[in-house]
Amino acid sequence: MRSYKLLILLLCLFLLPAESLAAKAKVTDLLITNTSENLLVYLKVENCFTEKIEKAILAGIPTTFTFVLELYRERRYWFDKKESFLEVRHTIKYDNIKKIFYVVFTENDRKPEQFKEFSKAKIAMSELNGIIFTSLKQMTKGDRYYLRVKAMLEEVRLPLHLEYVFFFVSLWDFETDWLRQDFVY
Repeated sequence: MRSYKLLILLLCLFLLPAESLAAKAKVTDLLITNTSENLLVYLKVENCFTEKIEKAILAGIPTTFTFVLELYRERRYWFDKKESFLEVRHTIKYDNIKKIFYVVFTENDRKPEQFKEFSKAKIAMSELNGIIFTSLKQMTKGDRYYLRVKAMLEEVRLPLHLEYVFFFVSLWDFETDWLRQDFVY
């Protein structure tokens, strides 16, 4: 009986794809702070670059990470109220001829950046550093709030309808779980 269970376990391990055993992408290091006028958010996403995503980027396919941020005000005896919502996108494109990574950002009118090193471009893609999330004027002092954040890889769009040929690109998709951070303003 034991050998039967061991055989089933070994078969399952060999039949499972290696990527299913890989670490799952997740939002970490979430920090909420403020200036005198705005609520600021810092975070990073870990394990978001799989081997397939890296190969796609190095092949010149533009790849976009989307960060979704939602601010809720807690209300007693009633549903919490969504106070603010923000979607931030980071898009990377590799120029094979110049050997340069271009990263475009949508937050805070941030200028596009160029990187010669893939490791630095990956950091720029996977982090939000002090983005202005909302004005403090919209918040009430003493109230309890929470911020929910998640990150996802947008669906990769290949040129000239190649997605019909390369139907497996959906395997590149990832979406993190929501991360919640409670705070009092």
